[in-house]
Amino acid sequence: MAGVHTHFRSQGLVRPRQGRLLAGVCAGLGRRFGLDANVARLLFVIVLLAVPGSQLLIYPILWIVMPNEADDLYPAAPGV
Repeated sequence: MAGVHTHFRSQGLVRPRQGRLLAGVCAGLGRRFGLDANVARLLFVIVLLAVPGSQLLIYPILWIVMPNEADDLYPAAPGV
């Protein structure tokens, strides 16, 4: 999973510590694409409504694969 987190981090996709409502997925997407967090949330909901049930799959997956911004500040020790 560290490789996936590294890739997402290099693309600027991290879950910020500030501005979260649940896990910070939409806030992170908004930050990455230069949108306000609320606009990103609205667009996320609109897109997910186009494919019913997808929100049950997509949001948790993004929650897992997008690294927490705090991980950038406090990287895990090797072997942990």
